Amino acid sequence: MVKIDSYGFAVIGCGHIGEKHARVLSELEEARIIAVCDNVKDRAVEFGKKYKAKPYTDYAKLLKNKDVDIITLCTPSGMHAQMTIEAAKAGKHVVTEKPMALTLRGADMMIETCKKNNVRLFVIKQNRYNPPIKRLKEAIDKGRFGNIFLANTTIRWSRPQKYYDEDSWRGTWRMDGGVIMNQASHHIDLLRWLIGPVESVFAKIGTLAHNIEVDDTAVVVLRFKNGALGTIEATTGIFPKNLEGSIAVFGTKGSAKVGGSSVSKMEVWDFKDFENEDDEIMKFSTIPPDIYAYSHREVFKNIIGAIRTNKDPLISGIEGRATLELIQAIYKSARTGKEVRLPLEEE
Repeated sequence: MVKIDSYGFAVIGCGHIGEKHARVLSELEEARIIAVCDNVKDRAVEFGKKYKAKPYTDYAKLLKNKDVDIITLCTPSGMHAQMTIEAAKAGKHVVTEKPMALTLRGADMMIETCKKNNVRLFVIKQNRYNPPIKRLKEAIDKGRFGNIFLANTTIRWSRPQKYYDEDSWRGTWRMDGGVIMNQASHHIDLLRWLIGPVESVFAKIGTLAHNIEVDDTAVVVLRFKNGALGTIEATTGIFPKNLEGSIAVFGTKGSAKVGGSSVSKMEVWDFKDFENEDDEIMKFSTIPPDIYAYSHREVFKNIIGAIRTNKDPLISGIEGRATLELIQAIYKSARTGKEVRLPLEEE
C-alpha cells in the first residue's frame, strides 16, 4: 500500500550518479521510484528491473507519467537546463546534480520556469551534510574562529585519460566543463557557504595533464566580502589516485581542516576557547561507512521535507546559481587575465 505522504521519483540518467540517487531513494520510506530514463535502452531496462520502475528512453514521454512528482537529473551537465525547463512545464519538481547549468542564463531560465509553474528546484550539494562539515559550519556560526582571515580548498584528484574517453561528452565545454565547473564545484560551494559571499577572484587555469578541451588544473585567489582571503587549488591530474579533497579555515581564535579524499574527515580542530565536546569531535567527525550514501540520504530527506512543509531547503536553485556565478567569475578571470569582481555584470 502506497503511503499518502510519499513522493514518486523518476531517475534520469542510469549511470554512476544515477545509481547513487536510486540506491538512496529506494531506502527512503517517503520516496517511490516510479520511473527511470536513459538513452541507452538496455541500460534503462536493466536499471528499471533493479529498482522495480518503469523504464523509458524518451524523456518527453516520461514527463507525461502522472505518478511522477519529482525528477532527479543525473545527466551530463549541459542537459540540466533544458531538462529542468521541460520538467517544470510538465508540473514536476526538479532535483539536479551539480552544476545546475553551464551558464547563468540557463540557471536563470531554470529558476524562472520553476517559479512560473509553481514547482520547486533543488541542487545536489551533498558535502554540506558531511558530519565534519556540519561541525565546521556550527563553529563558524558560533563565532569560535574569531576573525576569519584565510580559507582554502584543495582538490587533488585523479581522473585518467580513460575516464574522459569513456563518454564523448566528458571534458567538453558544451556538455561538461572542466575541473572548476565539475570536480571542484562542491568545494567551491562549501567555501562560499562557510565563509560568505566573494568580492573578487583572480584565476589561472590550464589543460596540463589530459587530452581534453577543458581545464584540468586551476589555481584561484579569492577576496571575500568580509575581508578574508582564500585560495582554490584543483586538478584531476594526480597520479595514481585521489589524494585530497579538503577545506581549511583559519581565524584569530581557531584553526580547522576537514580533509580525507572528499571533505569527510576532521584533521585539525584547535580553538583558543575550549568546549567540552572538542575532545570528542576528532573521533565523532570521521568518515561514515559510506559517506556518499549518508550525505545523499540527508539531501533527499531535506528536499522531501521542504516540499511537504513548503519551507526553504538547504540548497535551492538560488543557492545553486550563486555558486555557479562564482565559478563563471573564475573562468572569466582566467580568460581575461584580470581580477573579476562579483556580482558579474551581464554580457
